[in-house]
Amino acid sequence: MARIAGVDLPRNKRVEIGLTYIYGIGRSSSRKILEQLRIDPNMKTDDLTESQINAIRKVIDGDHKVEGELRTEVSMSIKRLMDLGCYRGLRHRKSLPVRGQRTHTNSRTRKGPRRGTVKKKVVTKK
Repeated sequence: MARIAGVDLPRNKRVEIGLTYIYGIGRSSSRKILEQLRIDPNMKTDDLTESQINAIRKVIDGDHKVEGELRTEVSMSIKRLMDLGCYRGLRHRKSLPVRGQRTHTNSRTRKGPRRGTVKKKVVTKK
């Protein structure tokens, strides 16, 4: 099992897809890495040799921010916006959508489950 940047790559997947399990590497980045190293993207991750794994590891460590380093950078950027008190920072602080989406009916992912309105019991007289 190949372990790159602290992530175990899945066994029976293509290398191109397996590299996307690393936070910060998507399809296009994995294609570029494999093209640079002249590794067949259709090869399974189990079939990689140790030299190929080491080459991939070296390219990722040298050229890409991945996993912990990237996560801390993203969280620090969000924290900076919140400390500045700019509009985007306020939206992050209130956990509302940041990029201008409507919130009247949508954005349940950010806002969480609906808080039901309290309905009054209707009393009928006989």
